Amino acid sequence: MCVLVNAQNDSIVSTANDSTKIKLKYGLRVGGDIGKLIRTTIDDDYTGFEIMADYRLKEKLYVAGEIGFEEKNTINDFLNITTKGSYIKGGFDYNMYENWLNMDNMIYSGFRVGASTFSHDLNSFQVYSIDQYWAPQLISETKQELTGLTAFWAEIILGIKAEILNNLYLGLNVQLKIAVSQTVPDNFDNVYIPGFGKTYDTSRIGAGYSYFLAYRIPLYKKVK
Repeated sequence: MCVLVNAQNDSIVSTANDSTKIKLKYGLRVGGDIGKLIRTTIDDDYTGFEIMADYRLKEKLYVAGEIGFEEKNTINDFLNITTKGSYIKGGFDYNMYENWLNMDNMIYSGFRVGASTFSHDLNSFQVYSIDQYWAPQLISETKQELTGLTAFWAEIILGIKAEILNNLYLGLNVQLKIAVSQTVPDNFDNVYIPGFGKTYDTSRIGAGYSYFLAYRIPLYKKVK
């Protein structure tokens, strides 16, 4: 007698897909420019401060801005002038750095639109004469106040932000600025604009930098 036995295995081996869920922090990051505070301490001809803030819109996109005040004395052989005023800047930052697990650093590029309102105190000036030997030099030491001045510009930013402690960031950036418009006083020119920096007769290009310390106020997290 022959017995035929037929067995069938209906079980299917299932393989779980490995995945890692990362919680990204979202919140308001607020800080100050420590570079301006250091310069205020060591430079007798400068006083200034700046408050910066950004807010994460998407994984790599942030809305950002700065507000500040500057007072700068410009003194040379022909001019003694004090410039002071406030400024505000607003725009966006984009993070170009791909973070490792549980990291939250930035290598970013940004764009800002800036506006400043300021005044000049013309303390003294000397009119330049080609004939320096014979001609008398016209010197004025009567203080003049030039008020109600404004300026607008755009700037491109490249910088880094590193999380040194939980929600505490240290960063720096460099700024390339392009002047769009400015109020120019009669028989005079703006030599310094708060927020923009030093101006040049032959160019509308300016430059700046910033060292800052910031703290993020965590509001919520999103899973990636």
